[in-house]
Amino acid sequence: MTTFNSDLVVKAEMLIRKPASQVYEAFVDPAVTTKFWFTKSSGRLESGQHATWEWEMYGVADRIYVEALEANKRIRIVSSDGTKVEWTFTARAEDQTHVVITNAGFAGTGDEIVNQAIDSMGGYTMVLCGLKALLEHNIELNLVADKAPDFHV
Repeated sequence: MTTFNSDLVVKAEMLIRKPASQVYEAFVDPAVTTKFWFTKSSGRLESGQHATWEWEMYGVADRIYVEALEANKRIRIVSSDGTKVEWTFTARAEDQTHVVITNAGFAGTGDEIVNQAIDSMGGYTMVLCGLKALLEHNIELNLVADKAPDFHV
C-alpha cells in the first residue's frame, strides 16, 4: 500500500448568533470549551505554546501546538498527528459570527485519508452545533460524549 500526505482540506462552518469576541473566547478558554467539546485541558490557548486536550470518556488525549492566535479573528493549531486546524471568526453583525474550521494535512493510504477527512468534518460540525446550542441557548447537548456511548472507557 502506498502511504502519502494529502492536500485535502475539509471544512465545517456555522453562523453563531453571538459577538466574535465571545465565540473566539469559547475556543481559547477551556472553562467554556469543556462544556461543548473536550472534557479536560491543560490550560488556556496561548500562541507558541502546547496544550493537552482530553476526552476522558474515551480515554484519549491530544497534545496540540498553538501556531497562531489572532484575537476574535483566528486560531491555528497543529495536532499531535501533524494535521493542522484553523478557526476563522468573521463578524457578520454586532451579534453574529460566521465560524469556519478547516482541517488539513491528513496522511496515510487513500482510504485512511478519506476516513480521517470524513471523521474530521463530521466531528467539527458536531462541535459547532454544540457551541451554537451553548452560546445561543445556554444548553449543553453532550454531543461528543453521546456520539459513541459504546466506546466509553
